[in-house]
Amino acid sequence: MDETKLFASVLTQINENQLALGAAIEELSNWIAQRGATEIADNIRCALQAIDRNQEFISLALISISTDFKESQAPKKHDPND
Repeated sequence: MDETKLFASVLTQINENQLALGAAIEELSNWIAQRGATEIADNIRCALQAIDRNQEFISLALISISTDFKESQAPKKHDPND
């Protein structure tokens, strides 16, 4: 497997893990809030905002890496003038 493709795949998996952990922690914060510890739940949600803030950049970076890989793998057109 090409190193760039492997790198993009690993980053994609890490990003998916991060999002899954964020969703699980959000569920826990909801559970905590339902039991009256709203201040703790709010603190958790504030910490999770970092995931939201960074998600757009991560997605754009993954698209860029994937696009660069696809372009580098595209067959070169033969120029008859060469």
